[in-house]
Amino acid sequence: MTAVPRLSVLEICAGAGGQSSGLDAAGFGHELAVEIDQDAAATLRLNRPGWDVHEGDVREVSGYDYGGIDLLAGGVPCPPFSIAGQQLGADDERDLFPEAIRLIREAKPSAVMLENVRGLTSARFRTYRQSILDALFRMGYDADWQLLNSSDYGVPQLRPRFILVAMRPRYFREFAWPRPAGTPPTVGEVLHPLMASRGWRGADAWAKRANTIAPTIVGGSRKHGGADLGPTRARQAWLRLGVDGRGIADAPPPAEAPVDYLPRLTNDMAARIQGFDPQWHFAGRKTSTYRQIGNAFPPPVATAIGTSIARALGAAAAHAGRSATGLPTAS
Repeated sequence: MTAVPRLSVLEICAGAGGQSSGLDAAGFGHELAVEIDQDAAATLRLNRPGWDVHEGDVREVSGYDYGGIDLLAGGVPCPPFSIAGQQLGADDERDLFPEAIRLIREAKPSAVMLENVRGLTSARFRTYRQSILDALFRMGYDADWQLLNSSDYGVPQLRPRFILVAMRPRYFREFAWPRPAGTPPTVGEVLHPLMASRGWRGADAWAKRANTIAPTIVGGSRKHGGADLGPTRARQAWLRLGVDGRGIADAPPPAEAPVDYLPRLTNDMAARIQGFDPQWHFAGRKTSTYRQIGNAFPPPVATAIGTSIARALGAAAAHAGRSATGLPTAS
């Protein structure tokens, strides 16, 4: 039996592989993953040794080398639009939407998926958002923005993400945003096995207390933010869940810890809150690892959107009497 070829993706600003692993699960094979951070690039290679990973600036990549790909995806840097930052938008040197538009123009993918923070939904960025839609329309794409909560797709934290999907019109007519998957698991349900892994007798009671989803995990940047669970408001929310948010632990609570011990999360626990598979491993030291995890796009959300995109591409191809893979781009 002949193997069905996978849909192809060029991913920019791939980070530690949240979106990457999610798209992988949705049936996309990476032609290239672009990531400037050394440790995050090492994480991608660690988990997917066969991938072509470009460790460097996205400005160094030419879309002409990847013409005809099915999907161009990425999580462009959020600081230009983050509520926690100065919200400089297009005036921020870290704004890479123009580079994404350049690559789309050069590679001419069948579909585009870009994600960012909720801050981009602000009224102050209305003109900026429209400029992106206008640029895509001139290149022959229909597009839509949508704010999705990660908790709607099985992730135990709210984590709203603003998603742009653009497709050639014949594909976009077949596209539908993924439906919510139901009630997400609680923090206690997800983390209980790890909290109890060293014999802590308080794990059961702790899990019952942590009976809701988590606040959004914040990874910070190299200049701002260390290995802790965010600003004061976030730490207070973690405290209500029975978690000390002032830092990241090296290991789960030991057997000798008091029953009423206030634990900190480990990096493994933070990764579960983000929806990473336990088999996904991270390169780098503790703070770098936490930063990679905290800045990631939750894999289950990427899988849900990627699956919707793959279905649209396949449905359009079926209507045209062609294979659902190896799709041609618009002429």
